[in-house]
Amino acid sequence: MKVFISSLISDFGPFRDAARRAVTTLRHEALMAEDFEARPTSPQIACLQGVRDADIVVLILGERYGPVQPTGLSATHEEYREARGTKHVLAFVQQGVTPEPRQAELITEVQDWEAGLFRGGFADAEDLHAGIIRALHDVALTDAVGTADPEELTRRALALIPPENRNMSSTGATVDIAIAMGPRQQVLRPVEIESRDLSEHVLQSVLFGPDRLFSPSLGNKVEIADGALVIRQDRGAFLRLSEDGSILILQPLDEPSTGRGWDMGGHMVIIQEIVQQRIATALGFATTLIDHIDATQRLTHAAVAVRIAGAEYRAWRTRSQNDASPDSVTIGMGERNHQPVVKVQRRAALRVDRSRLIEDLLVPLRRQFPAG
Repeated sequence: MKVFISSLISDFGPFRDAARRAVTTLRHEALMAEDFEARPTSPQIACLQGVRDADIVVLILGERYGPVQPTGLSATHEEYREARGTKHVLAFVQQGVTPEPRQAELITEVQDWEAGLFRGGFADAEDLHAGIIRALHDVALTDAVGTADPEELTRRALALIPPENRNMSSTGATVDIAIAMGPRQQVLRPVEIESRDLSEHVLQSVLFGPDRLFSPSLGNKVEIADGALVIRQDRGAFLRLSEDGSILILQPLDEPSTGRGWDMGGHMVIIQEIVQQRIATALGFATTLIDHIDATQRLTHAAVAVRIAGAEYRAWRTRSQNDASPDSVTIGMGERNHQPVVKVQRRAALRVDRSRLIEDLLVPLRRQFPAG
């Protein structure tokens, strides 16, 4: 496997060396700018060709933007643009420095782009070395062949989705995400499912973690139900964690209206970006929770099932479409055959290929609803 390492050469000697060591430790071929300096074409054209030939691009972003090329972009910026959308891009941002204005813009551009991008930070060369090894390992796992049965995983994921509640006045519409892990095995003993340490850790994560699912302003009910840890809130927010690592997450589809609670009359559309955000948050939370309960990675595969419930009369819009015509909505005909969309992936894809997974779930969901 070829790995292109993109960085600002003049500033990043120790970091580039650490990156090359990480790549070669895993027996991949490391490609860097200095490897192309003897080519008959210009070094930057040769580097861009190196990006095209590579399987993975490691992007190291520090304080300086670097010299500007004829395109108006730095060499690293050009290499990132060349790789974006066609390669796995593993981006590492140096911590504890103040980026130059144009470098800050590049970092923002990288962090705002979600498709197929892994992001990490690093404090020193050894930190970067360890981060690159972990990220490359995760990418390799997304393509590896495992022993889990995709059909069995799919059946279990679908079985996790509860019957649809048609009483919209009680909970409103929800985005339901079920994640079945495989190969099927017990990863939490009954005493561990019931432990206070686990319930407190999960509750802290759902309320205050980076991918929080629940509102800190609402009350929570924590219980053990049918051998699983269950946490629920008003408005349909719900989490269930089972002994085999399976997770069910229900999130309210609608944002609360300002000032006067929930305005159901204003919720006659499904906003695509909200659905996308709900799925992304659920997958981010689930990935962290699975890593917590199965640190040795006995679970190698995941089947993700997503359904929108309680929204059979709604139309589907992007946020910009809704802003352009907020008072005119095409009402759906009450179609109730909204089946869950299922995707089976290697576990590592939940982290390194999450955006592609979200797209593969979101597009079939959109097709189940009329355009608004």
